[in-house]
Amino acid sequence: MGKFARTWQLMGASWRMLQQDKHLIVFPLISGVALAIVIALFAVPMFVALHANAGAAGAAHLPPQGYLALFVFYFLDYFVIIFFNAALVACVLKQIDGEQPTLGYGLAFAWQRLPQIMGWALLTSSVGMLLRMLEEKVGIIGRIVVGLLGMAWSVTSFLVVPVLVAEGTGPIESYKRSVEMLKQTWGEQIIGNVSFGLIFGLFGIVPAIILFLLAAQAGGAAMLVVGAIMVIWLVALALVQSTLQTIYQAAIYLYAANGEAPSGFDNQLVAEAFREKRSKNWF
Repeated sequence: MGKFARTWQLMGASWRMLQQDKHLIVFPLISGVALAIVIALFAVPMFVALHANAGAAGAAHLPPQGYLALFVFYFLDYFVIIFFNAALVACVLKQIDGEQPTLGYGLAFAWQRLPQIMGWALLTSSVGMLLRMLEEKVGIIGRIVVGLLGMAWSVTSFLVVPVLVAEGTGPIESYKRSVEMLKQTWGEQIIGNVSFGLIFGLFGIVPAIILFLLAAQAGGAAMLVVGAIMVIWLVALALVQSTLQTIYQAAIYLYAANGEAPSGFDNQLVAEAFREKRSKNWF
């Protein structure tokens, strides 16, 4: 419970930073729109092709050429996410330095890191593609193992984007640096991400239940209104959560790199959430 309480306080510090510069939320918004376009161009046709090639037993399999399309989809998907996360991290780091970055500054900085971003998107999409192919070849136990491998990859790459933004290193070097930092802090990033998910999950589920119960008593028209309100509310929550998690990620990176919490974050609080692990070596 102490770990979750610390994450709540760290989320509060991230929220205060967002309040100082509300335009930071624009980056996840643009990213979401771009992802929706990528999904419309790739995911829907691939879904149709997948089920058109379903086997006799009803199991859907991609045709050989479908794997190439899937890889391109993965690459574009990750590229969009990484590019706008890098732009957001650049603005957060600038704001922590006491300056007021603009939207253009973040996009320009991410553009300067385009080779590193493309390299990391290529590496990440390759790993995602490999895990997908392994998942299709193994049974239920194997899929659990593949899922754990995917989780391990996500955890160990937690600080890659801040590293490539702040240090300008390539994808392999940035990943190694992320792993090196995580050697000291195994498990804390998982707690932070899970806590953010739980908190925003509650913010989404509780109002949905209340509004649904009220709308059920009012009739069908009210249900449509409630549905529209909930869609808007959930989209807003997703944008805020994505922004706060990226701010939190940048703050954790700065503490790991400098040994001192950034301005706006309590040094002792971050130190407790990022304490060194001397008794175990997980990597």
